[in-house]
Amino acid sequence: MSSTSSHVPVTLLELLSNTLIMHQTVPYLPISALLFLAATSKTFEELLYRTPGVFRYLDLSTVKGAAIPFAPIDAGGEVWRSQRMDEAVTEDDFYSGPLRGVFANLTRKNILQDVQTLILDGLSVPADLIWEIICEGKYNVRILSIREAKNLNEKKLMQVLRYCVRPSRPEGTPRLKGLYVFGPRDTHALEAGWSSLENDVSNVTGITSSEGAQLGMEWNQKSHHALSSALAADGDRWYRASGRMTTKLPATEWAETVRACDGLIAFDAVLCRGPRHDLAAQSSVQVPAETSERLSMYFLPPTIATVALGASGCAKCHNSPEGPAFPGGISKPDIPLLAPPPLHSSTVRAAQRPSIGIRDSPPLFVRCEACLRDRWCERCNKWWCEACHGNNETNLYTPMQKVELAQDLIAAGYINGKRSEDILKVLLGLCVEGCLVSEMMAGAGSGGMWG
Repeated sequence: MSSTSSHVPVTLLELLSNTLIMHQTVPYLPISALLFLAATSKTFEELLYRTPGVFRYLDLSTVKGAAIPFAPIDAGGEVWRSQRMDEAVTEDDFYSGPLRGVFANLTRKNILQDVQTLILDGLSVPADLIWEIICEGKYNVRILSIREAKNLNEKKLMQVLRYCVRPSRPEGTPRLKGLYVFGPRDTHALEAGWSSLENDVSNVTGITSSEGAQLGMEWNQKSHHALSSALAADGDRWYRASGRMTTKLPATEWAETVRACDGLIAFDAVLCRGPRHDLAAQSSVQVPAETSERLSMYFLPPTIATVALGASGCAKCHNSPEGPAFPGGISKPDIPLLAPPPLHSSTVRAAQRPSIGIRDSPPLFVRCEACLRDRWCERCNKWWCEACHGNNETNLYTPMQKVELAQDLIAAGYINGKRSEDILKVLLGLCVEGCLVSEMMAGAGSGGMWG
């Protein structure tokens, strides 16, 4: 008999027994698939539960049991399947109920203490539950993602974070090293494929209609969608001219919280380092009393940088007064955590590292919107630094005055860059040389705002 005919295919158990294959595969699988696989036999159960790192990465954002299946509490209180609630139950206890139930099941299976990267995006995550995750000993979470979390009191969350990084904290705390909270949640290809998957499974006939065959086909489809989502994810938007990076402007108190956590907890956004935030320069400037009020209007308080300006820097000098930030070998406070959270590591260094597609040390230019007012094109994301832009008073104009100025530019023959250095570079949130002129030309005479 030939060797090819006697060859026995490699089994799934043999593949997963290789720890390298195991650790590279399991982050792409939902927790339900791992639990189902462990329930198939004692051998798989022992392999999954006793191999270190299998449950290091846990994404609960797509688990239906972790989401609240109803609207917030109504005026009549007829919720929670019309059952009477204990008066001692707080609002945070109520909204954290589904996640606490999931955590209790994971604790019984001795899984929760192994989780180091925890994804709770879009779920109901009150601040009290976050305090438990950060401070209680049964959790060992290093990277936590709560982007677009529901029922989250941000002011209470900031108090929790400040308490965790207080000078009198116990040694070795906090265990949490990275927090995703500012950016939008990742779009899962798995979620988009649920409906098509259910239709495909329900329409099969013949030998593939058996329960086991459908289960295997469903797992294959889920794994394919999860892998496609991970490969298609763009984690380098901070290093590109992506514009606004947050779904909403962070509260002003977040800046002081991020500063208090410097060196202890990294975030998916950083403080703006523009010259208007330089408090040292503000205190060192000696000015007459009559100009002190104007100077105080120039400087800004600490603010979260929410605009990604790309790696090219200023449109003229290709730099900035504060200089770009560079990702280094160790975690740095000027580098944000990149989305999505890393699959195969739970360190801040891995979460801050750009992908292979960008050159080894790409410069990072980020600013807050207050620093970029009238110097940043919101369409093409071209911008000018303070030194290259020059001073103009358009930021003092009303919206109607800005529209009138734009119409005067067209009437004066300002087309395609002529006299660009003599007037201004950005007006109405558009660069005058390119986007504003094209917008005016497109609307002129067609009944638009420029017609």
